[in-house]
Amino acid sequence: MIPVTAVDVTDAESLVIEVLRSGKLAQGALVRQLEEGFAEGTGTRHAVAVNNGTTALVAALQALGIGPGDEVITSPFTFIATLNAILSTGATARFADLDAEHLTVDPDGVAAAITPRTAALLPVHLYGQPADMDALTALAADHGLHLVEDAAQAFGATYRGAPVGSFGLGCFSLYATKNITTGEGGMITTDDGGLADRLRLLRNHGMRAHYSYAIPGHNYRMSELHAALGIPQLARREELVAARRHNAAALSKGLAGTPGLILPGDAPGCEHAWHQYTVRLTGDATLTRDGLARALAERGVETGIHYPRLVFDHDCYRTHPRVAGTSLDDVPVAAAAARQVLSLPVHHALTGEQVRVIVTAVREALGA
Repeated sequence: MIPVTAVDVTDAESLVIEVLRSGKLAQGALVRQLEEGFAEGTGTRHAVAVNNGTTALVAALQALGIGPGDEVITSPFTFIATLNAILSTGATARFADLDAEHLTVDPDGVAAAITPRTAALLPVHLYGQPADMDALTALAADHGLHLVEDAAQAFGATYRGAPVGSFGLGCFSLYATKNITTGEGGMITTDDGGLADRLRLLRNHGMRAHYSYAIPGHNYRMSELHAALGIPQLARREELVAARRHNAAALSKGLAGTPGLILPGDAPGCEHAWHQYTVRLTGDATLTRDGLARALAERGVETGIHYPRLVFDHDCYRTHPRVAGTSLDDVPVAAAAARQVLSLPVHHALTGEQVRVIVTAVREALGA
């Protein structure tokens, strides 16, 4: 089976052993080294490591003072962590529909969702595709709103030459399946020294010095072991992203013209990070999305569905008092995407032969 993702911790063994032998397992020098590399990779002055990507979102919102009575506008088509982070602060989540071509949040929909209670915009760089940051940055400035980027899937992506995570508070996931992984981990990037200082306090129980507390905080720390896994990958970041872009281009070339198949691509002025290569099945396809997934599994190709439902379309959120009333009819592009999307393998470890197998399997299954 050709896997839809591949975990690569090449060259991490020596650093992991170094940490184990040192006896210093909590946040320390290796976490700082990882932060420095992440700041360099995103073109920001500061990067603050935390224990996972969800925490990155929660801490970013907390650092901005988002809380009860505030509203945060985001995408309904994302991993549930985006919504859970908003709810964790006590704020209310509002949703805007998507751009029909690239499935990132539509700025016109965001503008329509702004109310007097709106405090922040939280666009999602879905699958590694940057959202329309020019329009969203302008909206935030015009309305005096904070801007937080859910860049969990998008390390290495750029918008008009600027790395994602450099427009507002950038929130990244370093989970096992991500382009850069520490197993579990997250990172927050910013140019604002004051926010960076507050984030560092928040992640360490509010301590500025040992047993000296400046603010109420939490334990959001990353361990040295997790940082040891990520540092070697960060050194190879350009190579890893380039491999994904090469594989995505080969998939698009091979699958071009397949009836009933909408292929992903770079939005204008953007460089996709290709965390996922996600196609969409239209009514012209000879198989449903689930039918194609089964057909590819029979041919030795693993796939993924990211995501089968919109975040508010689950029983635990439908009646939640802080999930602002939205129906599937209100976000038709997002609702259609949840029925259509299927992710194919695109990771850096794919061989040229495996890419050819994937292309052949898709075309055969769809009768192309």
